[in-house]
Amino acid sequence: MLKIGYFADGPWSHRAFEKLIMDRDISIQFICVRYDTKDQALKEYCTHYDIPYLKHSDINSREFMDRIRVFQCNLFISMSFNQIFKSEIISLPAYKTINCHAGKLPFYRGRNILNWALINDEKEFGITVHYVDEGIDTGDIILQRVFPITDKDTYATLLERAYIECAEILYDAVALFKKGVPKGKKQTEIHPFGFYCTQRKFGDEILDWRQNSREIFNFVRAICYPGPQAHSRLHGKTMKINRVRYIENAPVYKGIPGAILQKTKDGFIVKTLDTFVEVIEYEYDGKFKTGDRFEI
Repeated sequence: MLKIGYFADGPWSHRAFEKLIMDRDISIQFICVRYDTKDQALKEYCTHYDIPYLKHSDINSREFMDRIRVFQCNLFISMSFNQIFKSEIISLPAYKTINCHAGKLPFYRGRNILNWALINDEKEFGITVHYVDEGIDTGDIILQRVFPITDKDTYATLLERAYIECAEILYDAVALFKKGVPKGKKQTEIHPFGFYCTQRKFGDEILDWRQNSREIFNFVRAICYPGPQAHSRLHGKTMKINRVRYIENAPVYKGIPGAILQKTKDGFIVKTLDTFVEVIEYEYDGKFKTGDRFEI
């Protein structure tokens, strides 16, 4: 029997839990949620399956480690957990600690990975299960899978795909431990440095029209709903832009970036650094433009 401790939060962790709990060779000894969690689903799982429900402001404290030591776990799992694991707690279980990260390590370490992948016009994104070390997303890779990104994708579509695929790959990685300790691949074997992404913060949603059309298209779809949406100003009021249409082979010419050029049946055309884009979904002055209609 593989005994695991599950450090988890949010939708990322729910589907994975549902897969893990159905495996009779895996026993979830406890679930530890984020200290500031708003996730009630994991609490309900604990009640239903009679699993200890834990929460602590410092998982690296002596008090907390003494508390979880009694469970005698073979493996700790981190899924959307927000505290840093230090060496002592990492090594508390015999098989150490693993994490699921929605990024193609050693690239896209850090935060807000799906947003950055779209902003960078990537044609694929990865999901990686790796051993936890004292770095940030730097441990040896156990499993990694890659998925395509097309121009039809947005933050919303990548997020939904990641919810599903994170659960699949995490369960597959955990299942490997039922036969022993899988050997990980060092990230430096892929690239000596990789790179980190910083957390996106308040103010990063402001749209800069002095970018080319492709960059604006990527920026808008990268932070569309359920993200904050791209923000621009018109007549002193904020407009939230949820979708723009990228126009292939539009003429390149100099003009004033951000100028509204004309109305269309779906929205309006705005000049960019090189060409122009069509804004087709937005919220402005109390109205919502979605598809071909306005909603109050």
